Amino acid sequence: MNGKKVLFVSSEVIPYLPNNDISSLTYNLPKMVNANGGQTRIFIPKYGIINERRHQLHEVIRLSGMNLIIDDIDMPLIIKVASIPKERMQVYFIDNDEYFKKRGLHLDEKKKLYKDNDERAIFFAKGVVETIKKLNWSPDIIHVHGWIASMLPLYLKEYYKDDPIFKNSKVVVSVYGNEISGSLNSKMVSKIKFDEIESDTLSVLEKPTYLDLFKNAVLNSDGVVIASDETDQSIIDLANIQNKPVLKCGFKEGFEKEYLEFYSSKILS
Repeated sequence: MNGKKVLFVSSEVIPYLPNNDISSLTYNLPKMVNANGGQTRIFIPKYGIINERRHQLHEVIRLSGMNLIIDDIDMPLIIKVASIPKERMQVYFIDNDEYFKKRGLHLDEKKKLYKDNDERAIFFAKGVVETIKKLNWSPDIIHVHGWIASMLPLYLKEYYKDDPIFKNSKVVVSVYGNEISGSLNSKMVSKIKFDEIESDTLSVLEKPTYLDLFKNAVLNSDGVVIASDETDQSIIDLANIQNKPVLKCGFKEGFEKEYLEFYSSKILS
């Protein structure tokens, strides 16, 4: 991984959110890449439940201020940053007053799914890409974790397909078990098509569930990680049918060697 740049885009990472499979791997994989001579950046949403003062987040004025258009509505993009204590890892936070400021991950105070989770995922994907462009940082690998990051592969392959920053970037999608049950807004495809995206892979989002988000991500990826024994079999079958490189490895002893080998021999080769 010497000199390689890996962008990690995730729904969560420790220590900013509770410890689970996604937040642990989003912490430990960049640490592994750094230890093997690579460079990393981490992006997650700035949920309202993240304590800015405790974790010393601060806004990056030069990166903020852009408006992203979501379904014909201008939504301001705010970028905040923090460093993980004792590690050489910088975390960028995608923020917006409407989508994230007073919100949790996917459920409201009544434990109901947010009705605009589809728009939150689209905003997050576009926000990450626009920020990387401003940073002028061209990643060799973009590794996606969690439902809210699942629109990134589609937008990279279609909306940003001619952008030179991502010309040689490879996209890896990690899929976990116990994904969120339920559906997203039935007009999600029309919101994506507002960005002039016409892709055959949109067919899986006609009646979108959270599982369908990952199916779309797999279809637009260059490699898939099955990060749990409880990953839905339909995702595994889809990856195999599409002849995607597949790694079956979660957060377990010896995971570093398996991921490094996967990155080097299956994704970058």
